[in-house]
Amino acid sequence: MNFDHSPKVEELRHRVTDFMEQHIVPRLRQHHDEIHVGTFPVSFMEDLKALAKAEGLWNLFLPHLQDGEAGTRLTNLEYAPLAEIMGRVLWSSEVFNCSAPDTGNMEILHMFGTTEQKAQWLAPLLEGKIRSAFAMTEPDVASSDATNIQTLITPDGDDYVINGRKWFISNAAHPHCKIMILMGKTDPDNADRHRQQSMILVPMDRPGVTVERNISVMNHHSPEGHCEITFKDVRVPKTCLLGGEGDGFMMAQARLGPGRIHHCMRSIGQSELALDLMVERAQERKSFGKYLHQHGAVGEWIARSRMEIDQARLLVLKCADMIDKVGAKGARKEISMIKAIVPHMQTTIADRAMQVFGAMGISPDTPLADIWTWGRALRYADGPDEVHLRAIARLEIKQAQDRPGFTLPYLTTPQRPL
Repeated sequence: MNFDHSPKVEELRHRVTDFMEQHIVPRLRQHHDEIHVGTFPVSFMEDLKALAKAEGLWNLFLPHLQDGEAGTRLTNLEYAPLAEIMGRVLWSSEVFNCSAPDTGNMEILHMFGTTEQKAQWLAPLLEGKIRSAFAMTEPDVASSDATNIQTLITPDGDDYVINGRKWFISNAAHPHCKIMILMGKTDPDNADRHRQQSMILVPMDRPGVTVERNISVMNHHSPEGHCEITFKDVRVPKTCLLGGEGDGFMMAQARLGPGRIHHCMRSIGQSELALDLMVERAQERKSFGKYLHQHGAVGEWIARSRMEIDQARLLVLKCADMIDKVGAKGARKEISMIKAIVPHMQTTIADRAMQVFGAMGISPDTPLADIWTWGRALRYADGPDEVHLRAIARLEIKQAQDRPGFTLPYLTTPQRPL
């Protein structure tokens, strides 16, 4: 890998940084105050989106955009440092039309949507005119194993009928959320567990779709929602099916690869901000006659945080480079590695920073509580730590099984007579 950013990426880094400093960071208090009184979407979001689009800082994440589709056509490796900058403010990605779950849904539609589906749903998503949700996780099964999903998608004439319950569906409470991509079973009795599932487009306003509640995360309320949704005899035309019947598991893997790395890119930025806050606080406050950074424990926290961020960033960049070169399937071990490492790093550094701030660190006066909360939630999102660790171990074992005895030359056991 070449660790230098290209001139194009370096220019974009400066432009995104300038945009953040001039237009987003100054609105942090206004965003906080408007959300606090129940104003959502915030009053200035559409103006910021229009400005970002006019400046060419739009749809930065899609490398395979077609002519006429608004965006920058960056590779994953090129996008990574920009996502890190956006990550410093949790809501800023929407300004650049780069927020989840819209990014993953746009990728799915881009890869698998029909011409009609793209015209109806992808085009307005690319333009930032609507928002979307991805409905996969269910309350009654361990959804970390996608083959457990129970929601049924049953053919009936020219329609499919959907029955089931989903929860923690991000963005579903957003008033601009118009479409969901839902994963359910069209062939629950198929002997191949990975061919039972399909994905289908479900407009939010279809009869039988009910948003039951917006679930808080660690008692933190997100106005865009992490919702529980029921589907009762929901009818959609068969033209809403994405890909073919039985393609759902394959499409989920295609979607989750880039989605996982986007989360990790933003987490690097959040961790950097937590470290910045910790370092500055440690130089301002004294206890027992010393500045906080002069105490051994705090100095060690600062040092370890710097090492952990830089280690994680290198692995994220390697993973992004591999996805660009060999695809998400070829980079599946690296994707699992960053997904297990980065959220844990984020919560660890945020926790240290909160400790340095004292009581203020767990208050809404700093972003640290939100950074910690999102890092903790990310240890579930797109697969819990244990699933990724299991995947890494299985790949390591398989690699070793393909070359049995390869460590024998390194052993110096005593020779014994036969």
